Amino acid sequence: MKHIPEETQSARIARVLADRIIRGEIAPGARLRQDHIAAEFGASHVPVREAFRELQTQGLAESEPRRGFRVTEFDVAELREVAEMRASLESLALRHAAPNLTRSILLEAEQVTRHGDSASTVRDWEEANRRFHHLILSPCRMPRLLRTIDDLQAASARFLFAAWRRDWEARTDHDHRAILEALRKGQTDLACATLARHVGWIGKRKTATKNADPTETYALLG
Repeated sequence: MKHIPEETQSARIARVLADRIIRGEIAPGARLRQDHIAAEFGASHVPVREAFRELQTQGLAESEPRRGFRVTEFDVAELREVAEMRASLESLALRHAAPNLTRSILLEAEQVTRHGDSASTVRDWEEANRRFHHLILSPCRMPRLLRTIDDLQAASARFLFAAWRRDWEARTDHDHRAILEALRKGQTDLACATLARHVGWIGKRKTATKNADPTETYALLG
């Protein structure tokens, strides 16, 4: 039986803070206050600083000289960069994963897609979407590549939550189904091309808030 290492205190703090940042609970530009976070988690400053450095590695926080850490801002240029990187790297991972994908993996990926289609919140949809990509990519057996993809997917999720937090709309993910169909037929080139287009697409949409004019935001597919 494979031993799963116990999560360190710094890793747990980083995981919780990353989740809050990605979901918009900690706003872009907000300062990460070491004392407050140490008190919340019952930790010394050492694991908190280690957690901040991990967030920095993920691109979720940045260090300012003599001012500590703050949550990174994000803009359209970053969104385009993330989308292009995901298109290249996820298609690379899928090409290597395809020979190792079993019928059970593809069946689970189909079930996850159906769950995402019926998601009532953006949070549920994002979790199902992330699970789908993990299922079809992790058999590539390239851990460094997968870690990079994980960081890029986290960056994508920040834009997703910012765009859809108030007015989530359930949707059917036709691309996921097309990818699975191509993989079942052994059409790896088609599956990779569909995935690259899927994660590389950026569109615009208008959102309306109560008693306010519509504002334009960017929409993502995956």
